[in-house]
Amino acid sequence: MDDKKMEMLEKYFSDFQESLAKVETLDELNRVKGQYLGRKSLMGDFLTQLRSLSPEEKRIWGQKLNEIKSRMEEDLKKKYEWLMFEKGESSSFIDVTLPGRKQWVGSFHPVLIVRDQILSIFQSLGFRIESGPEIESDFYNFEALNIPPDHPTRDDQDSFYLSPGWLLRTHTSPGQIRAMQKLTPPFKVVVPGRCYRRDAFDATHSPMFHQIEGLVVAPSISMGDLKGTVAIFVRRFFGLHRQVRFRPSYFPFTEPSAEVDVSCGVCQGKGCRSCGYSGWLEIMGAGLVHPQVFAKVGYDPEQVRGFAFGMGVERITMLKFGVTDIRWFLENDVNFLEQFKALR
Repeated sequence: MDDKKMEMLEKYFSDFQESLAKVETLDELNRVKGQYLGRKSLMGDFLTQLRSLSPEEKRIWGQKLNEIKSRMEEDLKKKYEWLMFEKGESSSFIDVTLPGRKQWVGSFHPVLIVRDQILSIFQSLGFRIESGPEIESDFYNFEALNIPPDHPTRDDQDSFYLSPGWLLRTHTSPGQIRAMQKLTPPFKVVVPGRCYRRDAFDATHSPMFHQIEGLVVAPSISMGDLKGTVAIFVRRFFGLHRQVRFRPSYFPFTEPSAEVDVSCGVCQGKGCRSCGYSGWLEIMGAGLVHPQVFAKVGYDPEQVRGFAFGMGVERITMLKFGVTDIRWFLENDVNFLEQFKALR
């Protein structure tokens, strides 16, 4: 074995120890590691020289190199631990060799998902999407919809008035009036949006909620057209096995008027706790547009007819997914919202 090479190796290790003793930061530690054990270090040259040695010299020289290299690596490890846990460098250190932290992936809100599904179904039936302002005048929100001055919904205990004659809309039905003022029959529109009422905030009511209003106006429209459109929507949204029922009702802006029910998906219409043992769940109000509403926008009730419907998006969402408390939609509970990731 070449004594000169051995002396060089011992000197190399001694220089490494002196440099390591001066290290005070992780950056300095990395520089020392690269200088003495990196690919371009003298240690790399020592290992390369093994190729030209005899088998016996290679065994002795290789054993010594591995011994020195192991001692250097152990000293580097001890220095690292001292810097991290005794000197407090861990707070500013990033170990790039560790696996990355998985980012939390957000999801669309279930009400938004259901709203878009509903709109997509009606768009496939030829409906166009319209919008309207959330702050409405008394004319659009009440008067043009044939709602009389003494109607309870016009009371300030039921509606959010901002100033005399102006309020936060209580339904999306003002979109009917704006659509008829804007468009020439025949046309089909749906109007989604937020609505506001002075309701108690409980499991089934909220002061702010979402509605979707639908309106079809043409020279010849019948109740049969309304029933057929609603039936198509129900079976596309809830499933082909669901049944539809119309019950007589009253709304100032439609005549005749009806409440629309869908058969309970839990008991298949047989009656259970979810549907109050009736076998049916209410999903929307609907009817033929009242002649007085046509007259308010300048349409001749003798020349055109139409039907309208309106549904609460939160209610539809609750029925579709079995949600029992409307407040869950507003609490921003990640565990609750994550359940709907795969639906978008």
